[in-house]
Amino acid sequence: MTALPVDWASARRTVYARAAARSAAIAEVGLADADGLTLAEPLVARTPLPAFTTASVDGWVLRGDGPWRVAGRVLAGQRAPELAVDGTAMEIATGAMVPVGATTILRLEHGELRDDVVSGTPKAEPEWRVPGEECAQDDELLPAGTPITPGVVGLAASCGYDTLLARRAPRAALLVFGDELLDAGLPGDGRVRDALGPSLPAALRRLGAHIDGFTRVPDTLEAHVDGLRRAVDAGNDLICTTGGTMHGPVDYLHGALRELGAEYAVNTVAVRPGFPMLIAQLPGGQFVAGLPGNPQSALVALVSLVVPLLAGLTGRPFPTPAQAVLAEGIPGRGDFTHLALVRQDYPGGPAHPVSHVGSAMLRGLAQSAGFAVVPPGETGNRGDQVELVELP
Repeated sequence: MTALPVDWASARRTVYARAAARSAAIAEVGLADADGLTLAEPLVARTPLPAFTTASVDGWVLRGDGPWRVAGRVLAGQRAPELAVDGTAMEIATGAMVPVGATTILRLEHGELRDDVVSGTPKAEPEWRVPGEECAQDDELLPAGTPITPGVVGLAASCGYDTLLARRAPRAALLVFGDELLDAGLPGDGRVRDALGPSLPAALRRLGAHIDGFTRVPDTLEAHVDGLRRAVDAGNDLICTTGGTMHGPVDYLHGALRELGAEYAVNTVAVRPGFPMLIAQLPGGQFVAGLPGNPQSALVALVSLVVPLLAGLTGRPFPTPAQAVLAEGIPGRGDFTHLALVRQDYPGGPAHPVSHVGSAMLRGLAQSAGFAVVPPGETGNRGDQVELVELP
């Protein structure tokens, strides 16, 4: 019996909640290994930033009125001695600690040095950064659930972290069904090139999963069951499949899920294109994401269900779509949510519908920023602000 499609927005929430209940384990990882993981606790400043008064420019640090006798030098990485006498100065480098007793800094290009005596006119505003200018000690800089990027790693290092508590990347596998698919060469004689095997692993990595390539699975029930079992035995948290989500003569995914005792979290979604998509959970807790075999439909399923699933598994917030303004109208799809491919000529720019957007096509998708969301019963008009589900 064919399942009734689930509302698109509700399906995303359901999947996220299921996954969040099984979020990935937490581990302490070195900063060099943390990129791509997710903060498992808030990032809290362990020191004020900067930790001490720091020169913003190269020049001379001064005390009192000039001209000033240069009494020494302080460079970055050195502990600065006190500047105790009026009318004295020290040469100072950008980033160096400002001596106690200093009253101002004279920029290198604003001063003149003759016989160890410097003269010039300092700028009125301070040429140094004071402790706590960027943050105070114990300030929460980032919440738990933040994706760890190179910028986060740098911030953590600057405020004293050597390691981070992070949620590990979920392990994912990709099983590609379809005896008609070719791995190399030109399509012909009834066979087509597989576009998803080479591309979906990259998308899953960008979403925070750990995945090594894909596995081709023959179109038999036994092979489907065996492929899923092998993926579970390999320790995967998520098993994505492509094709076989309908009930045609060689669609064996539903039968394999029944044989393995899986429970559907979502089975078909009221969205066009791509509605025969599913998320099921195996008895061991692993998730199976059934993506349609048509390439564009598979990407619709990926952004619709796999994106919130991985957000839940990694402990990240629910992925709220961005916003965009339509540059042209987009028709609705009746009772279904319509995900329409759009391009943006620059980030945040107007969303232009693209051509070549059939379910089996990738030409339009390859030039798109994401899918504009037209809710059920509505039409997207020029100038409307709509949700934009971005492509990974």
